[in-house]
Amino acid sequence: MFTNNKNKLLFKLWLEHNGEPILGKGGAEILEAIKEVESISKAAKKVEMSYRYVWNYLARIERTLGMPVVKTFKGGSRGGGGALLTELGERLLRDYDRVESYIGEIVGDETYWEAIGLKISARNRLKGTVQKVDKGIITAKVKIKIEAPAVVTAIISKEAVEELGVKSGDSIEAVIKATEVMIAKEK
Repeated sequence: MFTNNKNKLLFKLWLEHNGEPILGKGGAEILEAIKEVESISKAAKKVEMSYRYVWNYLARIERTLGMPVVKTFKGGSRGGGGALLTELGERLLRDYDRVESYIGEIVGDETYWEAIGLKISARNRLKGTVQKVDKGIITAKVKIKIEAPAVVTAIISKEAVEELGVKSGDSIEAVIKATEVMIAKEK
């Protein structure tokens, strides 16, 4: 698939509400800037967008959701007004950032693509059942009884065992790489 430097896997992410897009990369940048500078006009300058565009973008989100994502304050004799993200605005930004980070990690992780079969052949995957898990301080030893009569032992990080929730009796796959044995478990 994407095995040379000529091709690059990219993705576009946006959040929707009732089928209507509400927040994409540009919108997340707008909310982040408002959070930082506490002003719509200063945020517009920071993200190099017009004030009118930013204001309309925020108004569209509010119309779609029926609730504001930004609370504004009027200016006065002691200075200009300001803007803060509402709880909803904070939550949207946090959700967008979390999902973007997660997907970005997957897109950039070659081992993930190998694990789902895009770079490795079927003979490198052995299905089996966990016989025993020994957790050390840094690594964990997982004994896997392979369906074909064999037992494979994988030395993996303790964190990986905990993250995957690997325990005796689980049905898993041993993913064989040239220099190591990893494990994969369906969610």
